Amino acid sequence: MTPSLTGKVALVAGATRGAGRGIAVELGAAGATVYVTGRSTRARRSEYDRPETIEDTADLVTEAGGTGIAVPVDHLDRAQVAALVDRIDREQGRLDVLVNDIWGAEHLFQWDVPVWEHDLDRGLRLLRLAVDTHAITSHHALPLLLRHPGGLVVEVTDGTADYNRDHYRVSFFYDLAKTSVLRMAFALGRELGPRGATAVALTPGWLRSEIMLDHFGVREENWRDALADTPHFAISETPRYPGRAVAALAADPGVARHNGRSLSSGGLAREYGFTDLDGSRPDAWRYLVEVQDPGKPADVTGYR
Repeated sequence: MTPSLTGKVALVAGATRGAGRGIAVELGAAGATVYVTGRSTRARRSEYDRPETIEDTADLVTEAGGTGIAVPVDHLDRAQVAALVDRIDREQGRLDVLVNDIWGAEHLFQWDVPVWEHDLDRGLRLLRLAVDTHAITSHHALPLLLRHPGGLVVEVTDGTADYNRDHYRVSFFYDLAKTSVLRMAFALGRELGPRGATAVALTPGWLRSEIMLDHFGVREENWRDALADTPHFAISETPRYPGRAVAALAADPGVARHNGRSLSSGGLAREYGFTDLDGSRPDAWRYLVEVQDPGKPADVTGYR
């Protein structure tokens, strides 16, 4: 069953595309009012220069059953973030869910390039987009979230704490960015828990985002065509899957038991019983450890 978040107010920071869009839509499907932010609008594209916009995301939230409100925000700009939170306070008087999904740096990191060869400006820009944005947003938004007990903060990252502890993730800068976000959730859990709120880190699995589908030259309707060249892509999931994870957490009156923890969409699907859009429950991080990393043939039997 779809959880009920009627009367709840959420901010999904970084909701233009990918997991942020999927999370915003699923919060809307549960009845929430969802503020969606990002830099790409129908009037102006970000440095990504992609067609997805925050207005499109807001429309999808409303179509799903919620109320979507698009607000253009550069989350590195403190004044813009402060103005966003002031607007939410003025219009709603509360904030129940904060999702920090700001990223926007796929075009900056260089795969398997050591730090001394990696372009330094690109690496430092990546860290600012991935880490500073989350800190700035939390700084301004958390006083409003703490005004009412039971608030939830979700730090979206790539990789669980267990996996990232033992595995090098792509490059020095990418590794540092994604692990930093995991630690943010842990630290926020220590600060929010005694004050009646909960913070968690959430990682999707292999996400069929707009950018990933474009990379493989497929659409959501024919994504399995990519398996001929990349068979492990069979474990992939839609952006709505982590969205359902966030909706389940936000509706759970006992969510505080997760405070400070690192969670995955696949792990939460087992706990809460939700599925991806096709009715399956992909568990990408267990699959990665038990099948893909050991070099076994692609076989998602028992993993979705």
